[in-house]
Amino acid sequence: MAPRTRRALFSVTIFLATCATAGSFINQRVAAQTATDESTLRDSLHQFTNVYSLVEQNYADPLDKDKIDKAIYDGAIPGMLHVLDPHSNFYDPKAFAQMREDQHGKYYGVGMTIQPQMDKAGVLHVVVLAPFEGTPAYKAGIRPGDLIVSVDGKPAAGMDSSAVASMLKGPKGTHVIVVMQREGKDAPLTFDLVRDEIPRPSVDIAFLLKPGVGYIHVTNFMETTSREVGEALEKFQATNGNLHGLILDLRGNPGGLLNEAVNVSDKFLKEGQIVVSQHGRAFPDQVYRAAHGESGSEKYPIVVIVNRNTASAAEIVSGALQDHDRALIVGETTFGKGLVQTVFQVSEESGLALTTYHYYTPSGRLIQRSYDGVSLYDYYYVRNDAKKADKSNLEVKLTDSGRTVYGGGGITPDEKIDVPDLTHFQATLLQHYAFFDFSKHYLATHTVARDFVVDDAILQQFKAFLKTKQVDYTDADMTSALEWIKTNIKAELFTSQFGQMEGLKVHAQSDPEIVKATSFLPEATALIEHDKSQQKTASLAP
Repeated sequence: MAPRTRRALFSVTIFLATCATAGSFINQRVAAQTATDESTLRDSLHQFTNVYSLVEQNYADPLDKDKIDKAIYDGAIPGMLHVLDPHSNFYDPKAFAQMREDQHGKYYGVGMTIQPQMDKAGVLHVVVLAPFEGTPAYKAGIRPGDLIVSVDGKPAAGMDSSAVASMLKGPKGTHVIVVMQREGKDAPLTFDLVRDEIPRPSVDIAFLLKPGVGYIHVTNFMETTSREVGEALEKFQATNGNLHGLILDLRGNPGGLLNEAVNVSDKFLKEGQIVVSQHGRAFPDQVYRAAHGESGSEKYPIVVIVNRNTASAAEIVSGALQDHDRALIVGETTFGKGLVQTVFQVSEESGLALTTYHYYTPSGRLIQRSYDGVSLYDYYYVRNDAKKADKSNLEVKLTDSGRTVYGGGGITPDEKIDVPDLTHFQATLLQHYAFFDFSKHYLATHTVARDFVVDDAILQQFKAFLKTKQVDYTDADMTSALEWIKTNIKAELFTSQFGQMEGLKVHAQSDPEIVKATSFLPEATALIEHDKSQQKTASLAP
């Protein structure tokens, strides 16, 4: 048998094994699978092998291993799954390893965020966005803006960031030699880094916005999320005593592990309250409840910020706190993902994430958006805001106190917060990395202290820097975006000088959506007072 034919048959076998794995898993749990169903499945698989055989033998171009893998892993399997729903997916070895790394919240490497950046000559370089605090890269003194020249003697010019990241990762305790070019330094800098375990926290920032008011931003839900949220709450209480309010920011949170969403919700609800329920075909229905409940005798008001990219596990938390009147939800209507995927390991290095459940909020809402007749691109990237504002076709449910909430299209916020649009000038500054590049330019000859203020002298230097980058602007452009510009300059300088968290704090303190969310704390307090009133009435009833 020719090698090409053997490879083709092997790829077909992998595809069929994927189908069989999902099928056998369901067959073990669904007794109603009939002989007719099984015969139809065999006929369908036979049709696939016939088509593949014709393609393999007669396609105009030779089918090498890469084309075979692409046809199977990027074509046949994803195509089959996406016909079912937008969230079932197949993970090839590289994607499967990345998914497991994301869920664990750690990896072994040097600890820095990198990104590609094109120079004036059109050559692609990889630069450091920020080292993570406490990691080998941070301790060695690597700064945002450092350009990676080589890794273990291999030139990095022309490589993309994923290729460079792969070279930087490796077993714990091993050495990697990284050569950097830094603005203001004539000679390259060489760093001998020892790889270590790099935690990837899901709570990237947690601090007191003002005395008594905590702020927590959760980026996703992984194995450490509930512990991180709990630690942040404990730190607030240790610093300030009882909290007077909490802003929980779930904007842009794509979700993650369901059990972590349940555990985070548990920290704010009463013991025994339903967090979420899930219903499917191949598994028994499950109801998840708060196992411990909120600690402390005095409740504090909670405002949860969400947006159109808040999805899945983040919607479970938002929905549970809204349905039980524990938090006021503000922002935009969320993404609308009410499907739960179970990951089946197809081989040692690949996996199948298959939708096995629909989930429902405590009031009984299925928040999944309709995907019938919608392309995958439109489902993820095109949102009809006018249609979304029309609630006439959405299911209506009630919270514990009788407030109206809606299902079928994401979590609708209690209070809408408009997201400010960037002007053309603001977008241009970001596209040209103006603040990032100005930071490394400024810090080549200056340092900043924690009481640093962006004054007129700094603004003049920034304007002069924009001219060197050939960024055109008018005085009106600069005036209209002045506070935003000052915030971005300070945030980038603080990231470089004091670490990533300090830069995030600068952004959070002036973020108009966070400022607006904080103004809704009285409304969140009213939810608590209403709950107390209901409890008092119930206790007085004969």
